[in-house]
Amino acid sequence: MLAAGIAMALAGAIGFSGKAILAKLMYRHGVDAVTVVMWRMLLALPMFVLMAWWSSRGKAALARRDWAMVGLLGLTGYYLASMLDFMGLEYISASLERLILYLNPTIVLLMSVLLFKRRVSARQLLALAVSYAGVLLVFSHEIGAQGPHVLLGSLLVFGSAVSYAVYLVYSGEMVKRLGSLRLVGLASTVASLLCIAHFLVARPLSAMLVPEPVLWLSLLNATLCTVAPVLLVMMAIERIGPTLAAQTGMVGPLSTLAMGAVLLGEPFTVWIAAGTVLVVSGIYLLAKWRH
Repeated sequence: MLAAGIAMALAGAIGFSGKAILAKLMYRHGVDAVTVVMWRMLLALPMFVLMAWWSSRGKAALARRDWAMVGLLGLTGYYLASMLDFMGLEYISASLERLILYLNPTIVLLMSVLLFKRRVSARQLLALAVSYAGVLLVFSHEIGAQGPHVLLGSLLVFGSAVSYAVYLVYSGEMVKRLGSLRLVGLASTVASLLCIAHFLVARPLSAMLVPEPVLWLSLLNATLCTVAPVLLVMMAIERIGPTLAAQTGMVGPLSTLAMGAVLLGEPFTVWIAAGTVLVVSGIYLLAKWRH
């Protein structure tokens, strides 16, 4: 049970981190973020609908208030988070993107302080400082090497992390009411429809005609890097609990680093290595000192 749960958490973390690599590979074929996100969500939509239907069998229909919350969570957790993330990837490396997204637990903590007046300990502040120092280290190196567009990309990805943090903060009550699988299925269905609508408004229909490699990469993005990781992480949490699953997920930035170097040819520098160590250490300390 323990070994299976850890294996699922590892596979889920690696799957999630792979979406940045696939996006970068698709950008080489001349497509933009809006098109990449549309194809990702279009291909994932049938699986999300199936997930929502399967988890809703024999359960009461949603009230109007529940549908409103599902819509809000779909908007923030998957539509905005995905769109801003993939837009940011047009400007920054996959490694920096993953490190910024990995700040998510720190953003959730800061939002809890601002919204719910939660108190933060000195040790938690230290953990926050360690994580953000790691991101700033990599950011300063990239902006020096690639120019000011790195700032725009970093802000877009950070906006994605904030958007997903909103989803996490407000999804707690809905998870208890609907269950995690049903909520993910419904919210992801809403997000998929929003992403498709965004494309239809912002791009001509002819933009759907993309090179064949983009279609295959989009299929991998929708399955191995979107739907499968969601299911794997949820199954891992059921077997080993959220704490151990989250700690196992720390392999995410490391896997992005490795795949970025091997598949994209991104440089592996001492700055990126040091920044990754700081970010992962800070998140580990935050989990350890969460109370």
